[in-house]
This record gives sequence, C-alpha cells and structure tokens, in this order.
Amino acid sequence: MATETSVQRQPVLAVLPRLTGMLNKALTILLLSLVALWLLVNLVKAPDQFASVTLVGITQGAIYALVALGYTLVYGIIELINFAHGDVFMWGTMITVTVAGTRLGLDGSQNGLVTAGGLLITLLCAMVFCGALNTSIERIAYRRLRDAPRLAPLISAIGVSFLISNVAAKVYGFGYTGVGDIMPTNKLFSLGGVPYALKSLLVVLITIPVLLVLMWWVRNTRQGKAMRAVAQDMEASRMMGIDVDRTISVTFAVAGALAGAAGVLYVTYFTQTRFDLGFQLGLFAFTAAVLGGIGNLQGAALGAMLIGLITAYNDGLSWHAPGTDWTQSVVFTILILILVFRPEGLLGEPEADRA
Repeated sequence: MATETSVQRQPVLAVLPRLTGMLNKALTILLLSLVALWLLVNLVKAPDQFASVTLVGITQGAIYALVALGYTLVYGIIELINFAHGDVFMWGTMITVTVAGTRLGLDGSQNGLVTAGGLLITLLCAMVFCGALNTSIERIAYRRLRDAPRLAPLISAIGVSFLISNVAAKVYGFGYTGVGDIMPTNKLFSLGGVPYALKSLLVVLITIPVLLVLMWWVRNTRQGKAMRAVAQDMEASRMMGIDVDRTISVTFAVAGALAGAAGVLYVTYFTQTRFDLGFQLGLFAFTAAVLGGIGNLQGAALGAMLIGLITAYNDGLSWHAPGTDWTQSVVFTILILILVFRPEGLLGEPEADRA
C-alpha cells in the first residue's frame, strides 16, 4: 500500500516545478504589463516630460553601471560581495571635490580646454586613488580570509565599509560637501521645459567607451583571460602558472578605478557628495548587478540602465503617491524579487556553487 502511494506521488512531484515555473512566468508577465501600461499612460499624457525623465534615467544608469561593474568583476573572480565597494566610490567623489574644487578651482567659468584638462587630471587622480584603495582592502582584509567560510569575508567587507566611510566623515565632515558646477551649464536642448545640459551628455559619453574597453580587455588581453581562468577554477589556474594573487589584485584595482571614475562623473553631474553616499548608491549598483546577472559584464550594464530608468521614472512621473519617498522601497523590492524568483539575473546562467 505504501509503495502504491509513493508511486502515485511521483508524477505530482514531477509536475510541481513546471507549475511553479509557469506561475512565476505568469506573475512576471502581469507585473511587466502593468508597468508598461503605466509608462504608456504617462507617455501619452506628457510626452515631453516622459522624454526628459528618460534622459535623466539614462544618465543615472551610466553612473550606476560603472559602480555595478566593480561589484560584478569582484564577485565573478572570487564570489565575494564587496560591500565596501560603494564606499570606495564615495572616496572617488571626495577626491573629485579635493582635486577639482580645492586644488584646481574648477567652477565652470574656465574655457573648454582648461576644464577638459582639469577634469582629465581629476579623473586620473580619482581612478588611481580608488584603485589603490580597493587593492589595499583586498590585500589587508580579504586575502587571508579567501579559504575561510563565506560569512567571514562578508562580515569583513561590512566592517571595512563602516571604517572607510567614518574616515571620510572625519576628514570631510558629516554634512554635504561639493564643488558647484565644474562643467559649463550651457544647455544642449530642452524637453518639457527641462534643459539637457552638457554635463549630462558627458556622463554618457565617458561611460560607454569605458564599458566597451573593459569588455574588450577582459575578452582579448592576456590579463583578462587570466581573470576569466581564475574565475572558472582558481586551483587549476594556479597549476597552469597563473599568479592568482596578482590577478585578483588587478581585478580589485580595475574595479576601484571604475568606482573612482563614477565618483568624478557623479560630482560633475550632482555637484555634491556626503560621507554616507556610498551606502545607498552602492546598494542601487549592487541591485543593478544582481538584476542583470552578477558576474556578467553586459548584465551589469543592462541592470544599471534599468535601475537608472526605474528610479528616474519613479521620481519624475506621476502616480498615486509621492515618488521620491518610494524610490528605495521600489529598488529593494526588485532586489528581493530577483533573488527569490531569478537569482541568476536577466543575462546570467545558473551555476553550481564552487567547492
């Protein structure tokens, strides 16, 4: 009798995963349909405002993309969620304030050549500083915990995050600090009465080449191939003669440099920063990396653009409640839904845990 019951249960158990998958797909289609309907209504009601908000979302998404790539590079090679990465980005904004504002005195009144040269110097300083900071964090806080249980480096990352954010608060204060408009405030065009400035275009024009160069570097250079090999199998890479420690350090340096570049673009666009900026923006960028598929470069860029558009639409379009107050809730709800229903992200593929 017991045997017959177990035989009868087997077909039911076999069908359950399919039913769960169909239900998840149906709920996803329903949710996306509601969002698409809401966007369509706003597009019809106020097309100029919709276009303006979309441009804002693309600009914000470009900044998120540079930070999200740092998360995905580090996770892809050692499967560590570097929660201190957002604070490395915050230090990039602080270096921008120091170099561009205090040392070079950029305020938008200089001619184009002087402004471009000053921004280039600021960009190099921020990228070098943040790359060195991120590499130092890996060397001091993570390397000795590489073979420890996964909870140990995760706690270490949270501790480092608090440490470097508090150091920034001690150096720059607990309030906002900024530089004013580094770029000239000339508008390129206007949509719905909202100007689209040159500094907004600059963010996109710098981000896109950086993303393309990074993807080319990872795929085609010797160091990039070493990174991919270490991400695939660390022990096999070591036996093949790859310097694993050096490869991981290079990965952290590149991730930190990207965070530094994002810091320069952020201050150029928003003109101010704060010691705890890295917490919120870091979580947004982390959500973008998870949404696109953490460990996947194209996925991180796609997820960042989607998060940028989502936050801009939520803040700038009309709906039943004040948009800005709900932005963090919306983003974190997306993070929870992705982790529950599609943890591999939009472009990622399910992988077995590394032994």
